[in-house]
Amino acid sequence: MKSTASTDPSVVDHTDSILTHMRAICLALPDTKETLTWGHPHFRVGEKIFAGCERSNVKTSIGFKLELAHADLILGDPRFTRAAYVGNYGWVSMDVSGPVDWNFVAELVHESFRLIAPKRTPAKLFSAATAKSMPKAAPKAIPKPTLSRTTKTAPMQRSGIIPKRLDR
Repeated sequence: MKSTASTDPSVVDHTDSILTHMRAICLALPDTKETLTWGHPHFRVGEKIFAGCERSNVKTSIGFKLELAHADLILGDPRFTRAAYVGNYGWVSMDVSGPVDWNFVAELVHESFRLIAPKRTPAKLFSAATAKSMPKAAPKAIPKPTLSRTTKTAPMQRSGIIPKRLDR
């Protein structure tokens, strides 16, 4: 893989241990790749971003998408902030300037991957037996339209199948 490192100090150095850990977590997932987007390394499944790294003059952070309830809950931890522009959709940033529990980060990245990946891609993470035992979403019932008597018969009356009542 060619290095996409830049002389810009805001770009995470590709030899940085944070990026090394993120690469190990993200690129181990199926159908993933690393891209340089907005001047920072991001990880994509297909063409959709599911995680990223950023270094500013103030801090180094990583970002990912979580279930909305999970994102709201995790914001109680001072290391986490709502991501700019997309925070209302569950995206959070984690300050990784201090010590990092990479197993915890892996769990968060996997959640983001499951939320972003096409439905067929996460199935590759599980064996056929595991995938079969996972609960499937119940099919949504399609409600039958409620039609009045006049609505039901009007098209047939127009076509001549049912004659109009003359006594009305």
